[in-house]
Amino acid sequence: MQPKIVIIGSGFAGIGMGIALREAGFRDFVILEKASDLGGTWRDNQYPGCACDVPSPLYSFSRALNPSWTRLFAPQPEIWEYLRQCAVTYGIDSHVRFGSRVESVEWDDDARLWTVRTAGGDRYRAHAVVSGAGALHLPSYPDIPGMNAFAGTSFHSSRWDDAADLTGKRLAVIGTGASAIQLVPAVAGETARVTVFQRTPPWISPRPDVAIPAGMRAALRSVPGAARGLRYAIYWLLELQALGFAADARLMAPAASLARRHLERQVPDPELRARLTPDYTIGCKRILLSSDYYPALQRPNVALVTDAISEIVSSGVVTADGRLHAADVLVYATGFRVIDAASELNVTGRGGRKLADAWAGGVEAYRGVTVPGFPNFFLLLGPNTGLGHTSVVFMIESQVQHVLSCLRILSREQASTIEARTAATRKYNDALQRRLRRAVWNTGGCRSWYLDDAGVNRALWPGFSFEYWARTRRARRADYEVTA
Repeated sequence: MQPKIVIIGSGFAGIGMGIALREAGFRDFVILEKASDLGGTWRDNQYPGCACDVPSPLYSFSRALNPSWTRLFAPQPEIWEYLRQCAVTYGIDSHVRFGSRVESVEWDDDARLWTVRTAGGDRYRAHAVVSGAGALHLPSYPDIPGMNAFAGTSFHSSRWDDAADLTGKRLAVIGTGASAIQLVPAVAGETARVTVFQRTPPWISPRPDVAIPAGMRAALRSVPGAARGLRYAIYWLLELQALGFAADARLMAPAASLARRHLERQVPDPELRARLTPDYTIGCKRILLSSDYYPALQRPNVALVTDAISEIVSSGVVTADGRLHAADVLVYATGFRVIDAASELNVTGRGGRKLADAWAGGVEAYRGVTVPGFPNFFLLLGPNTGLGHTSVVFMIESQVQHVLSCLRILSREQASTIEARTAATRKYNDALQRRLRRAVWNTGGCRSWYLDDAGVNRALWPGFSFEYWARTRRARRADYEVTA
């Protein structure tokens, strides 16, 4: 098969790229999806209580606003259904090839084409490849002795086992990140006991989640400009937070004060409150939103354990104090291998050079989208394009426009390849890292998944999202090598 463009993944990134290609007049493309349904992160994560932590009016494509969200923070089933509806509405579903796990992507220097091979044996020859595989699809597991010894049911939160009936069971949850603070309150009422293992307490702010009344949803559908006006208002409100994250950590003081008051109001026990109080600057790790997590920890059948885990045995979890915490079900709510996600792509570029080798010194790309030596290859949600303060869908759409701009350069100049210049890439990333070194993620006194093993932030964009949009919406021709 020889489509002009191959897109990898059918989450927000892949579907968004497909929609933009069709609207720009491109029809000859396929979307390769490893699973049997589309949706990416929002298909995979189906744990109890799963929902978005960005206000739903902003968590959508700008060309496909959804006035029918039922809550201010949309639950997972609604987001998944929204993506499926978008695929049908914009004719993307006919481009998707399900059950097509990509095993390799290899550039042919002579033919100037990419060869994309899937696990099922399919072979695609394409002029361009767009990776929309995303960052939240490789579960991260802790390195704990005896993990395979557990006799009960165990799984990662992003691979929730629906067959695991928690009724009357003893549940152990390892991790206290975004997934854990949603699932623990959702399951605490049905289990005999929940033991939550915390390594580092997160900063948690109140979650201002409310149901969106039917009358308001009707108005958003019928009143011209209402849905877009609400979206803009939320966007600019959230955008203000970027100042504290990237410009001056002292500006995070109001957010820290809000989180402390939230903890004090919800946790009257001083001993428990002390164990739940972070010792690093707010924003250094992801700020979480919840109004029911702290109350859930104070249920009589829920226990918070802050002693280090020494091993996992057949009957449960053993902590450093030698205590056995018995469990029937074990859930790893331990996040994802975000930085590894991009480097795990088995991509071979110009001259037979592997993408993993190109990134041996650290994962980086020009504008987070293109990499020197890999012509006509584009990353969505690539290095340093994540956000700590607003909707990542906005970033995806900015990157999609950058890809389209590169494709238009190829068309306009009747060229065969386009790739970022090495000098432009170096200059861009050096400036990026200079900004990141003074941001709260690097100076806030914590260790997070934003940083690689060398302590370099390879995940986040250090500024306003509108700044990224302004810099990426058109590809700067001088920063690209274009060959006929």
